[in-house]
Amino acid sequence: MLREAEPSEAGATVRAFEPVDTYSMTLNGTQRVVEGSWVGESLLYVLRERLGLPGSKNACEQGECGSCSVLLDGEVVCACCVLSVDAAGSEVTTVEGLSASGVADDIQSCFVEAGAVQCGFCTPGLVVAVHDLLTRRPDAAGLEVREALSGNLCRCTGYGRILEAVRLVQEKRANG
Repeated sequence: MLREAEPSEAGATVRAFEPVDTYSMTLNGTQRVVEGSWVGESLLYVLRERLGLPGSKNACEQGECGSCSVLLDGEVVCACCVLSVDAAGSEVTTVEGLSASGVADDIQSCFVEAGAVQCGFCTPGLVVAVHDLLTRRPDAAGLEVREALSGNLCRCTGYGRILEAVRLVQEKRANG
């Protein structure tokens, strides 16, 4: 929280940052406490540096690339653009929380099978976006899939293999 500091020797009042009070969130299904977070820290920073979840990637820090996508109360957000304290009391799901006990889920497996994983930097954000899309619209096709993934940039694949991975997931889910 912000507080007014004592006037400096020059007589000017300076603003100083204090750590925020301890807060908690439900993270990947487990209640987690965040201590000593500074005002202005992004949710991405807290996830990676304070809570040890490196899946969400830090690329643009402007919400343009989607590498840091997480689910915040069921909505896809760029964690780099969310203040960590704004997630207090919320439910956050990262790519690590999408699969049980570290075993690849069907979306992750289909990304590998389709060759949609090259450098892997964009993959966590894309997996979160695909998970969200197929949870809401299991039969999404064509432009709907492209629109759902439009917030995620990939420099390696050209998107063809990513779209193929989505199709594979849908096919496998339809065939049980």
